[in-house]
Amino acid sequence: MDLNLTIDVGNSSTKVVIYSADGTSEVAATTLRGPGIVNRLGNFIGGRPIGAAIACSVAKSVEPLLNAVDAPVKMELTHSSPVPLANGYATPATLGVDRMAAAVGAAALEPSADLLVCDLGTACTYDVVSGSPACFLGGNIAPGVGMRLRALHHYTERLPLVNAHVDTPVSMFGSDTTDALICGALRGVVAEVLYYRSLGVDSPRRVILTGGWAPELSRLLPESVRPTVTVHPHLVNQGLISILLYNRQ
Repeated sequence: MDLNLTIDVGNSSTKVVIYSADGTSEVAATTLRGPGIVNRLGNFIGGRPIGAAIACSVAKSVEPLLNAVDAPVKMELTHSSPVPLANGYATPATLGVDRMAAAVGAAALEPSADLLVCDLGTACTYDVVSGSPACFLGGNIAPGVGMRLRALHHYTERLPLVNAHVDTPVSMFGSDTTDALICGALRGVVAEVLYYRSLGVDSPRRVILTGGWAPELSRLLPESVRPTVTVHPHLVNQGLISILLYNRQ
């Protein structure tokens, strides 16, 4: 039976997930970085029969990737694509398609719930999805961890350029300047997650985290909050498969 292919082209990597024919389970997944992505996409697919493919991108054209896929149905997610979620954004043509896909994916995972959808990557996006009726209400965009650290170095005279990695030890407060920069960047994002979570109308919203920093930053959340938080590594892809199936009904 033919499978479904989803391609999420981000700022620093491309996440590819193959789903079952009915879209309910992941068959295989990979993250591609650097040059030669089109060829490596073909190698990843191998001999698997792909019946339909969908792709979205925050910047680059997805045409070369879709052209490399041998599938009878191909779709690029655009601002005009029908999606199974109402859009309350005032300027839908300016809304990143990855943000909409992540919101659709979150709504599919947690139907009828009021959600805070956090994509913690190159940039951090904090988007709100209402549960009943299901609607994308909007959100905020902030610098990601790496961007914060580079900005502090660039716009000051003496602060050093430091790099944080997902396995960097993080204390509550830095004991030297390097530690203070890293802790400030990471714990600043955590504070934003907690703040936006607290703004639920009747109770704190459920939180879904995705993006490269999601696993590390989720571990910095207070233990009392963690039961209300889900980390999903392929949330945009989850939204893409939901959108693909919605358009094939």
